[in-house]
Amino acid sequence: MKVLMFGWEFPPYISGGLGTACFGLTRHMSDQGTNILFVLPHIKDEPVEDSFLELVAANKVDISDAKIKKIARGEPLKFFMVNSPLRPYMTDNSYLSKLDAIRSINERISKITHRKITPYSVLDTSGEYGRDLLTEVSRYAYIGGYLGATEDFDIIHAHDWMTFPAGVEAKKASGKKLVIHVHATEFDRSGDNVNQQVYDIERYGMENADRIIAVSHRTKNIIVEHYDQDPEKIIVIHNAVIKEEKLAHVRSRKGFSEKIVLFLGRVTMQKGPDYFIEAANLVLNSMQNVRFVMAGTGDMLPRMIERVAELRMQDHFHFTGFLRGVDLETMFSMSDLYVMPSVSEPFGITPFEAMLYGIPVIISKQSGISEVLTHVMMVDFWDIEKLASCIINVLRHPELAETLVESGHNDLEKISWHHAARDVINLYKEMLG
Repeated sequence: MKVLMFGWEFPPYISGGLGTACFGLTRHMSDQGTNILFVLPHIKDEPVEDSFLELVAANKVDISDAKIKKIARGEPLKFFMVNSPLRPYMTDNSYLSKLDAIRSINERISKITHRKITPYSVLDTSGEYGRDLLTEVSRYAYIGGYLGATEDFDIIHAHDWMTFPAGVEAKKASGKKLVIHVHATEFDRSGDNVNQQVYDIERYGMENADRIIAVSHRTKNIIVEHYDQDPEKIIVIHNAVIKEEKLAHVRSRKGFSEKIVLFLGRVTMQKGPDYFIEAANLVLNSMQNVRFVMAGTGDMLPRMIERVAELRMQDHFHFTGFLRGVDLETMFSMSDLYVMPSVSEPFGITPFEAMLYGIPVIISKQSGISEVLTHVMMVDFWDIEKLASCIINVLRHPELAETLVESGHNDLEKISWHHAARDVINLYKEMLG
């Protein structure tokens, strides 16, 4: 079986959990005999790290050819990378700060969003990009239509809203069935203040998809309630974690006696960084031998730094910026507790990763991962007093922390990307009859 798959990030080109999820899922789908052509946007001249996958730059493919040159012979998973500065979690403002010129607008997106946009060229491979976030989505959609018309495959799979138009274009060009994979919705990212254009694209993808994969029952309920989709059209397949890469990691020596409490994720409204800081302040009123770390970047970061200064916590609070590779592993291995106070989390893979390092975790009840983890502390994201109390209890009582770690390990034994990949493949088979 061959799959044309669209995704906006993939290791080492990652900004968050989407790329991690795509890696785990496709790796095990490939192990089970599925051939995948993965279409990936790519920043020009960004170094490529070693991988079990072959990477091909789509912007170097001559789209006037009737057939795309096959480069990754013998590989079950092949990549096409659309040369793009966009990342999955950018806002219009953060995107504008990187760009100078207006180029490459596609009329398809204006139809979806009911917004009048003047097209200049459908695909510009010169490295100049438009000022509008939707410009890159439309360029990517054009690549989707081209690959749909020229590639040989059995089914289409698109991950998250920025790839939905590409999946739809591939479906129109090929007549093949489309699966869309919803890792997050605009209601998760923005609460009730949704971006109408993004919502329209999400709904457009859902209405044109043959089946929808949701990463949690929480996400499925949002799709049914806010996007008016038939529950029978939606299947829930939970995310997992790649276990073998972290279990052998040795915990690093900190060089100081204080405990470390870690927040790891995008510093945005959705992830609840402000609740983490307020809880940290309450903890420090009761105990001083603790340091708090906020690892990540996002639009709320300047405000969070200011708030820590206002609370005079700078001696006990550290901002690391975005971490990856060895730096991320070291941060995990030094931490004594991981906290995910998300306001709305469709799933959330990082608690899995923390548990692999033997770290007890506290998560919000408003997260999809709470559906599969039964032996972790859970609190409402807004209840900072309860969160602070949980943090203090774990740090002051090693036996409680040890029990949480052992119970979490038992939960992980039941969770596998192999099972998630099997469920996706079975969905494909059902759709293809």
